[in-house]
Amino acid sequence: MSLDIQNHSSSNTCLQRIVLKKISRWPYPLIMVMLVCIRECTPMPDPHQRDKMLKLELSQQVGGRVELTQAEQQLDSRLHQLKVKEMGVSPFPPTKHFFKVRHIIQKSPIFKLLQKMPKGAALHIHSSAMVGVDWLVLNATYRPHCYICFTSKGSVRFLFSAHMPFLRWGCFSWSRLDMLRASLGDVTAFDNGLMQNLTLFTEDPETAYPTQDAAWERFEETFLALSGLITYAPVFKDYIYQGLKELYEDNIMYLELRVGLSKAYELDGTVHDRAWSLEVYRDITEQFRASHPDFIGTRIILSVHRTLSVSDVKQDVKDAIEMQKQYPDIIAGFDLVGREDTGKSIWNYQEALSVPSEIKIKLPYFFHAGETDSLGTDVDKNVLDALLFNTSRIGHGFALVHHPLAKKLSRERGVAVELCPISNQVLNLVSDLRNHPATVLMSEGHPLVVSSDDPTLFGTTGLSYDFYQVFVGIGGLNANLGTLKELAMNSIRYSSLSPELQNNATMVWQKKWDRFIAEN
Repeated sequence: MSLDIQNHSSSNTCLQRIVLKKISRWPYPLIMVMLVCIRECTPMPDPHQRDKMLKLELSQQVGGRVELTQAEQQLDSRLHQLKVKEMGVSPFPPTKHFFKVRHIIQKSPIFKLLQKMPKGAALHIHSSAMVGVDWLVLNATYRPHCYICFTSKGSVRFLFSAHMPFLRWGCFSWSRLDMLRASLGDVTAFDNGLMQNLTLFTEDPETAYPTQDAAWERFEETFLALSGLITYAPVFKDYIYQGLKELYEDNIMYLELRVGLSKAYELDGTVHDRAWSLEVYRDITEQFRASHPDFIGTRIILSVHRTLSVSDVKQDVKDAIEMQKQYPDIIAGFDLVGREDTGKSIWNYQEALSVPSEIKIKLPYFFHAGETDSLGTDVDKNVLDALLFNTSRIGHGFALVHHPLAKKLSRERGVAVELCPISNQVLNLVSDLRNHPATVLMSEGHPLVVSSDDPTLFGTTGLSYDFYQVFVGIGGLNANLGTLKELAMNSIRYSSLSPELQNNATMVWQKKWDRFIAEN
């Protein structure tokens, strides 16, 4: 690009050099607009140039280049008016802890519209926390042979057994739940207490979880409380079906599920292997699709905890490779899960994670990376290491904006960030969601998908709550119907489905979207 700056005074030339240095990395069209403004050096900027700048900037954001039909423009105008009104209400939900404003969000006209909106796919949900807590307590715990114990930490454990279980898990004693309920005067209050033990939801989250350590301690304890309940084989099958049902009712048509190492068990104590569980996921999904033919399906991302040894993870990677060979349509890839700040870094597992390339096998990775605010630490480098290992997506990516090279590579390679705003807030990474780093990613048009991480633990279902926080809080007034449309389409575009299946899913989604626009 040639710049003609010779006819200006020396002072203006100096000013140009300073400004040009700062904007040299901007998109070319925006640079040209700025140069026109600099060259003119008029005391009053040209309003037409300002309009061009604003339009160019808006075109860079997620959804900024989506062309809306006349019907879509009408709904977009309505959404904008609703958002302006909502942002003037106190408290404005994205500025407060989700637990304190969930009831306000539920009454929001925007939220109700988002519930109806076809959202495409949920790409970041953990299998141990995908179902509403009310179903777990009012259905699963009312089944025969369900035992409960209360631990020294004030938590609970469940186990289905034909006989009184042995003491374990720090339990004082076991009680059969049907007999325990029969002895109580207020069973409803008891069941409500059980629900409190299976979720982080509380009316006073700041007191309950004043630090990230406190939030994570309760977070991990709750997974332990859920484990014995949802891995009982008969519950496990119904649990998967219920999870698909709750997603479908929130207008989600496809799921990629993080599945850990827990194995299902029978009443007599028999423990099934992971292959059995994978076949159950496949069979229950097909059973669900038989009555919901517009549901695309479920794929599994095998996950192991990042506190394990290198040798253990190496064996798990090898097992994942074998599972993928045996179930290529079910297995999407592999991930490391658990708290990054206290776990081992991705680079720590380089020997284990290099196994597929050494034997020339493709095992896609979907790494949790950058779920931290500990800048400069080893775990903070996870976003770069995830890209070095060719991750297909980045889970959370909260720290990505602090790594310009990683951000650039992520965008150029089309490696989408799995954005889970409610999870980030509940686990104390951010309090006011208007300050979430994803505001930068959205404004730059970075590849993003919206997901919910652990609905059971956060008192949510589906994706509508997280879409609300992204649309109203993180996106602000600039986010429009085009933003929502692109985010929904991204969930299919950045899924692990084959190109052919992505095309089929997009056609199914488009029909749902057109119906949504026509009816609203």
